[in-house]
Amino acid sequence: MKPALRGAGNPRRAPRPASGGTLFYDLDIDGDLLENAAWTFPAADLADHIAFEWFRRTGRVLDHWYEEEEEIFVHPRDPHKRVDAIPSSRHLVVRIDGTVVAGTHRPVLLFETGLPTRSYVPREDVRLDLFEPTDHHTGCPYKGTAEYWSWRGESDIPANVVWSYPDPLPAVGPIKGLLAFYNEAVDITVDGEPQERPVTHFTRTLPQRPQA
Repeated sequence: MKPALRGAGNPRRAPRPASGGTLFYDLDIDGDLLENAAWTFPAADLADHIAFEWFRRTGRVLDHWYEEEEEIFVHPRDPHKRVDAIPSSRHLVVRIDGTVVAGTHRPVLLFETGLPTRSYVPREDVRLDLFEPTDHHTGCPYKGTAEYWSWRGESDIPANVVWSYPDPLPAVGPIKGLLAFYNEAVDITVDGEPQERPVTHFTRTLPQRPQA
């Protein structure tokens, strides 16, 4: 049985502020009913369009989304945003509280619209013994699923300050298995020049380490 929309437009929910949708539909998948999974728009130029709820923001809705034949994760990708992973030969040094925790002449620089340049370092060029793995993971529609490490030392360095993409999306394949540090929380020099710590939304949202 193919999925089917049920109802001729159900007005039981208030309009969505972002979409203006007022008529909602249930999605019937082999007898499994997903309530309010779709809606239509009152605007004349969108009269022939139906919108579907994205993943599980308001309960159980759709499990998978695709752009052509490629599955999309976390949220739709912004067509005006670029993410480029470029191998470099710059001399990169990362310090935490004066301790050199990484040094390399072969970083991969990741340029992502709206964010500071992130430097990804080969594992053998990182003092990974100074960090401990955590169970924290995040998903990015442009890069994939990241795993994290926290600083072992006595410091106010935020938790999960180091991350890596073990299986990144093809568009950023060069960062596979490499390690990156939050520029907002560590000291980085490039070709001997200290870099200013950028101020981003991560400056406020980086998780604090649990108190002993």
